[in-house]
Amino acid sequence: MGLTGKLVAAIEFRAGGDVFHELVTHKPHHVSITSPEKVQGCDLLEGEFGKVGSIICWRYTHEGKEKTAKELIQAIDEEKKSIEFKMLEGDLMKLYKDFLITLHIDTKNGIDLVTWTLEYETLHDDVEHPISLLSFFIDMTKDIENHHLQKA
Repeated sequence: MGLTGKLVAAIEFRAGGDVFHELVTHKPHHVSITSPEKVQGCDLLEGEFGKVGSIICWRYTHEGKEKTAKELIQAIDEEKKSIEFKMLEGDLMKLYKDFLITLHIDTKNGIDLVTWTLEYETLHDDVEHPISLLSFFIDMTKDIENHHLQKA
């Protein structure tokens, strides 16, 4: 029996929350341009980018290893600037029974925060919590921010 867990990180995003939401939700295939060391590509397998029910496959490098993640876009809320990705296949599913990645944008006192939430159930009790993956998302968010600030 595995363990369930939830990790959350909120990071200030100075390039505008709308920019981040638009990129990740509607143009995920452009993330590799803004964070090429971490993300090598995002392929559309079924449906349309930015549409619930679509299936995408990320190609990324985590902890020095090339990995893949086949995900279902489970929910999108344009008003709340949120998107949910349910993991279907890929490297994470070798360790986790269920894995859900949610990100949303909050604006407080004029500051945009990108919030990543990882909800998961491990396959076994000895599987580590995905703290390094949360760190990966934080670093990727900073790469995207730096890319957009340099363009401005």
